[in-house]
Amino acid sequence: MLARLAILFDSIKIAHSVFALPFALVAMLVAAGEWPSLQAFALIVLCMVSGRSAAMAFNRWADRRFDAENPRTQARPTVTGAVSPGFLLAFIAVCSAIFVAGAWFLNPLCAALALPVLAILLGYSYAKRFTSLCHFWLGVSLGLAPLGAHLAIRGDLAPLDGLGAAWGLPFELFPILLGLGVLCWVAGFDLIYACQDYEHDRGDARLHSLPKRIGIAAALKLSSALHVLAMALLIAVGVYAGMGGWYYGALTIVAGLLIYEHAIVKPDDLSRVNVAFFTLNGAVSLVLFAAVLVERVLLSGS
Repeated sequence: MLARLAILFDSIKIAHSVFALPFALVAMLVAAGEWPSLQAFALIVLCMVSGRSAAMAFNRWADRRFDAENPRTQARPTVTGAVSPGFLLAFIAVCSAIFVAGAWFLNPLCAALALPVLAILLGYSYAKRFTSLCHFWLGVSLGLAPLGAHLAIRGDLAPLDGLGAAWGLPFELFPILLGLGVLCWVAGFDLIYACQDYEHDRGDARLHSLPKRIGIAAALKLSSALHVLAMALLIAVGVYAGMGGWYYGALTIVAGLLIYEHAIVKPDDLSRVNVAFFTLNGAVSLVLFAAVLVERVLLSGS
């Protein structure tokens, strides 16, 4: 069983929880105004990792027949039989239960939202069957992370002192702005990743994607536009929250990473997509979290 778990963890890239988790932790720090209690932090991380793991494993289960027909994914253990469908379903059930239980222990609102959010996370696996806008569904799935972390700490969207209250808003905008930035960032890099399956998807009427619909070159241009919009939203986050030099320095690094990401991926050369998708995008969220941690916890406490 442990061997199968190790194979499954590698297949669902559990280490890549790093994509959305740091953004959730940014919202957590801003909502708390400091480093929160160990219990709140642990439950947020538990919900993030278990929710993503359930969604990724469900994707492997739902797509196993499509993966068997795609040369890029034929070696996945969920295709070869190294991980059985039954084992996958058991893993999904356990991760889903952990997600719901973690939300229940946070507060009543998180408990009430757990199942609808889980439906969105798992539902992404079927989006490609009926819409070429599936990349935005993935963006929404990860973009919910900051809002979820904020609600985990505060239990509502009442305006925060110095943020929503200072701007005269009837609700707290910070996790929404940050979530929209994450949505655009994720949809942008998922468009790049989806370009790898252009030839396969084009020959299968059951599958939909924007690269298939508008072509690889146009999809890469749209990805660039989404990343420009993501940067604009992250700048708006900084202005709204009164962030300082560390944050804007981190944004400069993020802009450089995104520019490099688009420079190494060309319509006629997708050989470096995995570098762009995994390495560079993992660094984006970590750099921003580190900057906010310094500004809102380390420097504020000194």
